[in-house]
Amino acid sequence: MKLRDLAKGSSVFLGVIVAGYLSTTYVDQRFATQLDTSGPAASACVGEDGSWKNWPWANVPTLSPKCR
Repeated sequence: MKLRDLAKGSSVFLGVIVAGYLSTTYVDQRFATQLDTSGPAASACVGEDGSWKNWPWANVPTLSPKCR
């Protein structure tokens, strides 16, 4: 391996790490502020039809209680 190949590979590796960090920072700032946090926090629950209530994200917690 030549020094030139090592420098090229290292720069690509560093570029991927920086791009990943910047993209996660962007996603956190853009989408975390869109949640409604003005009201009291209600816990996630499962409705009568099996749909999730009070859970804004696509992934849902397992073993959540049934809604009253």
